[in-house]
Amino acid sequence: VLREDFRQPPGDVVVAAGEPAVLECVPPRGHPEPSVSWKKNGVRVSDKDERLTIRGGKLMVASTHKSDAGVYVCVATNVVGERDSEPAELVVF
Repeated sequence: VLREDFRQPPGDVVVAAGEPAVLECVPPRGHPEPSVSWKKNGVRVSDKDERLTIRGGKLMVASTHKSDAGVYVCVATNVVGERDSEPAELVVF
């Protein structure tokens, strides 16, 4: 089972360069419980970048760069399939 509706879709975030940013996401209910990953401008976000942490659905950027700005989508995945959240924009000024 994987429901359609995200319990908390990400919202737009505006931060100053160098500040931390947090995009929150609570995935739809599912069985098994879906895992959360993120896409930025359509490309899966890698947590190999040490500034980025994905924990419990949240995407945390330790110190934002201008290059982090873009459109982010929270992706919930389990054996049934994949659901994309509504897009949220991260603005870095």
